[in-house]
Amino acid sequence: MFLAACSGGDDNADNGDGGDEGGADVEQNLSVNINTEPPSLHPGLAKDSTSGTVLRQTLEGLTRIGKEGTPEPAMAEDWVVSEDQKVYTFNLRDAQWSNGDPVTAQDFEAAWKWAINPENQSEYAYQLNYIAGAEAANTAGGSLDEVGVKAVDEKTLEVTLANPTPFFLELTAFYTYLPFNSKVAEANPEWANDAGDDYTTNGPFHMTEWSHSDKIVLEKSDTYWDKDAVKLDTIEMIMVNDPNTELSMFENGELDWAGAPTGALPLDALPALKDEGRLVTEPIAGTYLYKFNTTVEPFNNANIRKAFAHAINRQELIDNVTQGEQLPAMALVPPTMFPENEEGYFPDNDMEAAKEFLAAGLEELGLSDASELPAITLSYNTSEGHQKIAQAIQDMWTQNLGVEVTLDNQEWAVYLDSVHALDYQVARMGWLGDFNDGINFLEAYRDADGGNNDTGWEDPEFQELLAQSATETDADARQQILRDAEAIFMDAMPVAPIYFYTNNWVQNENLKDVAISGLGDAQFKWAYFE
Repeated sequence: MFLAACSGGDDNADNGDGGDEGGADVEQNLSVNINTEPPSLHPGLAKDSTSGTVLRQTLEGLTRIGKEGTPEPAMAEDWVVSEDQKVYTFNLRDAQWSNGDPVTAQDFEAAWKWAINPENQSEYAYQLNYIAGAEAANTAGGSLDEVGVKAVDEKTLEVTLANPTPFFLELTAFYTYLPFNSKVAEANPEWANDAGDDYTTNGPFHMTEWSHSDKIVLEKSDTYWDKDAVKLDTIEMIMVNDPNTELSMFENGELDWAGAPTGALPLDALPALKDEGRLVTEPIAGTYLYKFNTTVEPFNNANIRKAFAHAINRQELIDNVTQGEQLPAMALVPPTMFPENEEGYFPDNDMEAAKEFLAAGLEELGLSDASELPAITLSYNTSEGHQKIAQAIQDMWTQNLGVEVTLDNQEWAVYLDSVHALDYQVARMGWLGDFNDGINFLEAYRDADGGNNDTGWEDPEFQELLAQSATETDADARQQILRDAEAIFMDAMPVAPIYFYTNNWVQNENLKDVAISGLGDAQFKWAYFE
């Protein structure tokens, strides 16, 4: 999702093969901050970047996004794709779970079908809809037996797609596509709730401690197939939801990394860190936005939503509050995917249009003045950065629209549940690309009850365009279909885009080869201290 904030950059991707790499005389113990308790470390239930950060280190899919940002063989040592591009046959390498069990094709089939099974309420099940029969089984009473994933034998997984999907090998690296040990999961459905013997892993690191709301400790896995590439001995992931404390711990040598993608830097510190030449800033494919609950007044009115979206001075917010060289967002899909979205669908800080939309919305609601609108509450998850952004936008809406806005914050896991239950009016959220394609930002809003929609909005024409994009084989024509769908979305304005993300961080100068993708994912498989 993703639901979060993150980073990118090559300052930390040395790719060097120097003689000091992971030297025996250098301790290989990494400490980072992940802000908060992961809502779930079950790949079928994970729904946010905090959970994803942990899962990328402990579990491994058929593919892994490599240091160059492209899919590479992981649990699958190779694969064959049919001529019609719809059938993938993956040949699994000899690999083990941390308890010594072999990693099998059945583990993948079981994990994927677990997420698809509607009884398990996986909010990311729609990411598996590219597989034939998956959507029907998840939403329309179809049979799991008809889903196009089959363990031909222990080392052969056959996957049949509903349509050719050019980014499918990227998807197989995403956390909803990660496997679990099917034998353990069958014996203990609660296997993913704590560290211990049942939390079996097949990735570079194994979880040895999970002190809830305090820290997670990972250790290099002795059973990982590519363990010789892993240089770190341990990764300590603490949970401190205060950027000032995080930066202070970094300055004191208690952390080796401060800021995105795992944590956050205090906004006020960014200019000084930049002046000192220590700040790393990289754009990523992500959008910071405010969602509107379109099922309640006044945001069931499109003109009111447009008024609030237009009455934000994004550039002023970036210059004076976020200070991280973000790009104002007047569109949903990042310009890395749709270059035209550097301009977007409307001018930033268009107060004349905002007031026109407000007047039209008030008339449609039978109101004569903005003061008659229902009380407005703007919600965000606990964070200094989100709080400062909310306070700035609160002031803009009060001054520009004459409305009274109350702020409300909640801890991350509770907040996600509230937003998903539509228990809010306006809610802050971030979406980071799961794979490098515009559909990833649009498909979440296809269905009102979709796993990550959380606005109550849907539109038949929008749905039809997304369906057309799935069967369009001409790349340019497909891109235009997605652009047309985004135009419908932006005209309805169920969300107000705020800015396109950058990641900002500082790191231990001796830490090398942390792989940060253009989507903002952090991988520590290749990291080491020199």
